[in-house]
Amino acid sequence: MKNVTDSFVSLGYWPFAGSFGFNTDILATNLINLTVVLGVLLFFGKGVLSDLLDNRKQRILNTIRNSEELRGGAIEQLEKARARLRKVEMEANEFRVNGYSEIEQEKWNLINSTYKTLEQLENYKNETIHFEQQSAINEVQQQVFQQALEGALGTLNSCLNNELHLRTISANIGMFGTMKEIID
Repeated sequence: MKNVTDSFVSLGYWPFAGSFGFNTDILATNLINLTVVLGVLLFFGKGVLSDLLDNRKQRILNTIRNSEELRGGAIEQLEKARARLRKVEMEANEFRVNGYSEIEQEKWNLINSTYKTLEQLENYKNETIHFEQQSAINEVQQQVFQQALEGALGTLNSCLNNELHLRTISANIGMFGTMKEIID
């Protein structure tokens, strides 16, 4: 500590103008140099440092403001997306419900259509059976009539002689003549 005080005391003993010398006391010279440098820095660098800090502060504030705006926009977009999702989910549920009811309706329509088709086929079958029965009955009737006619002709031919045959023909012609006169 004595060296520090000695350096300040020795200030009064500096030689006057005309001589120039080196101060070899490191503590004294560093302290003076630091004081001078700090004084100059504070005097001249105060404005520059203040401007740098203000610029940095403004950039940080602008970044925070932009981040808040982006965050607000993102939240707004998220809410819009959620609203669209809810809307799409509701529409999907409506389509699902409507689809199930339409499928059910189509199923019943198909069942009813199939039932009507089966009913028509049953009617066609019954009509075909009835037609075939009538055809069979008519064919049997014709065969019976044919056999009866052949039997009657056979009986007539065996029982009738020519004279009886001619009288029967004459009687029938007479009946036809009488019927003709009644009609005219």
